[in-house]
Order: sequence, then structure tokens, then C-alpha cells
Amino acid sequence: MDKRKEANRRVKSSITEALLSLMYQKSFSDISITELIQTANVARTSFYRNYESKEDVLITLIGDVLDQFKEVIEFEEDDYYTYQNILRSFEFFEQYKSYVLDLYLFGYGSILLEKLNQFHEEVAGSMPYSSIERYQIYMYMGALFNTAIVWLRGGTKERAGDIAGMFCDVWGIPRNKK
Repeated sequence: MDKRKEANRRVKSSITEALLSLMYQKSFSDISITELIQTANVARTSFYRNYESKEDVLITLIGDVLDQFKEVIEFEEDDYYTYQNILRSFEFFEQYKSYVLDLYLFGYGSILLEKLNQFHEEVAGSMPYSSIERYQIYMYMGALFNTAIVWLRGGTKERAGDIAGMFCDVWGIPRNKK
């Protein structure tokens, strides 16, 4: 990786960590950009080179994690809902536990869920807005998200594979590959 990209990655990471840290101390609306860049120890121009607003920091974080998830999930022509993809979903929730819980606890769970819904619509491809499959996507994602939140808040005492297996059993998804 070239030095400029690595430096920009560090700047974005510093800003994200600083914002989450400040959100523990005060409400999101009370955090100024000046306070954020001072806490992150970055220049104002570095902030605006990467983000348009504080909200954009959170949305970018979610998008970056979902982009990483896209790289490891297996897209099957006719069946996205496999044990392997569900397991990977719970593994990603666990890997990004602190971000997910922070966003959820700070009241931004709806943003996270909306991004997850958009992600799954992209995966499913185009479909009529009134399609029954669209409702199924939202039911599935809501169930997956809520299960993950309860699991993360409980300290992830169960293994990701056990949670994925239970989820598959409830949804009638076979645990083995076809």
C-alpha cells in the first residue's frame, strides 16, 4: 500500500475512534467538528477531504465494514441464504462488536439496519418494489440484526457457529451445503 493511502486510512481511523470516544462523553449533536478534529489530532482539511459531516463518519464506517463483508461472502445464483453466509454474518458482527454496539447504544442502530437492508437488496438484485421477496429480505435482515444485537450485548458467550446454527434451524435453512 502506498504511503498516502496508508496515511489517509490512519486519519479516517483516528476520526472514527475520536467520534465514538466523544459520543461516550456527550450527545452526538453536542460534538463540534473542531472538538472532533482536536480529539483525533488531525487537520480540518483532512476531515473534509474524507467526510462531509459527522454523520458521514458513521455511514462511512458502516459502508467500509459491509464492503469487507462483500469480499468474503459467497454469492450463489439462486440462494444467498446459506449456513456459510449466516455464519460469516455473525463472525463479522463479532469482529466489529465494539462498533456495532457503540452505534446501537448511541441510538444509531436504525442507520446500521438501514445500511444492512440496502446491502441485502443489492445482493438480491433488482426486484419489483411490491415483490414478496423484498419483504422476505427485510424480515431476514431484521431477524439477523436483532439476533446479533442480543448476542453481542450478552457478551458473545455462545460461539458464532452455534448462533448461526440456531438461526438456520429457526429459518429452515440447511446447515450443510447442497
